[in-house]
Amino acid sequence: MSDESPTAETKPLGATALLARGLTPGKLRGLQRICNANGTLSILAIDHPASMMHGTSYGEIVHSKLDLCRQIGPATSGVLIDAYYGAWPAIASGAIPRDRGLLVRLEMSEATTNQAGGLLSKIEPGWSAEKAKLMGADAVKLLAPYAPHEPESAEYQLVFVQQVYEECKKLDLLLMLEPITYPLAGESKTDRRFLARKADTVIESARQLSRYCDVFKVEFPGTLDVESDDQLADNLQALSESSERPWVLLSAGVEYPQYLEQLQMAVEVGCSGFVGGRAFWKEYFEQLDPAARTQFAATTARARVAEADALVRENASPWFDRYGLSLEDMAGVQVGEGWHARYARHARSAPGYNTGLGDVS
Repeated sequence: MSDESPTAETKPLGATALLARGLTPGKLRGLQRICNANGTLSILAIDHPASMMHGTSYGEIVHSKLDLCRQIGPATSGVLIDAYYGAWPAIASGAIPRDRGLLVRLEMSEATTNQAGGLLSKIEPGWSAEKAKLMGADAVKLLAPYAPHEPESAEYQLVFVQQVYEECKKLDLLLMLEPITYPLAGESKTDRRFLARKADTVIESARQLSRYCDVFKVEFPGTLDVESDDQLADNLQALSESSERPWVLLSAGVEYPQYLEQLQMAVEVGCSGFVGGRAFWKEYFEQLDPAARTQFAATTARARVAEADALVRENASPWFDRYGLSLEDMAGVQVGEGWHARYARHARSAPGYNTGLGDVS
């Protein structure tokens, strides 16, 4: 007689295991497209406004963005780019590799300001989440500067974020949210008052806003060489516990060695990867001529991204960990017959399909 106790047979998950977590077909496909094979994220950001791209004309700025995309993009899992200068040219020219994710910026680069110095965001004129979906973007990114302790702007930004989130849900389009900190009226980014509240602002923003996105793009919660390593580790842990979605670390223009150190600390506590820009490529514009710029992007900048990518692939938490899932779980998901007729009921579809579950036309 066997001494082994009987065990329940493991049953494959139904599609509701994904749907109940908000992982609808479009959002799940978006995650698959912008991630590495193991579910981590290594994304190049070149969605910056003209003021950061050092160009004197539309054509010069487009050229720089496409050059960076061509030289560095193959070392990433995806590229974040803007609509005004980059998205369509990157597709038309093949600058973005066909097997890398495409994320497109939604917001206008300049926000308006209230009397307290609170920033109020808007969508890029002439652009929308729907247009991004139509052009084939795998995800959209929304920058929404957030000061939770400045009530007027915070309430405006919260409603703005919620509206964009609901629109992306309707479109079944992946949304990456970036709620950066900023100094209020009478402050600068180096003021002690601003720096003293920065970590708390980052963490509180995660508590309030991370539920309104699919990937949370966030600043490092503190300042290297100002706060102790123990304090920074505590801040990162609090951030990870506060985020309801997979979170990734932005670079905020710090020097590359600093960014790599920040990333090393972040992946130890649940960070899923990076969305980095100037830390990788800002010296590109210090080169003397176009050929030297291309050489810098193809060597130094790409090597930096490859180093960060290797760190993330080895140590970061896959996005699906945040949902209590694994690749094995999802590989066995079973979807009920007739799902396509029940999907996105608000969308137009051919009438009269009989699912056996009532009229869905």
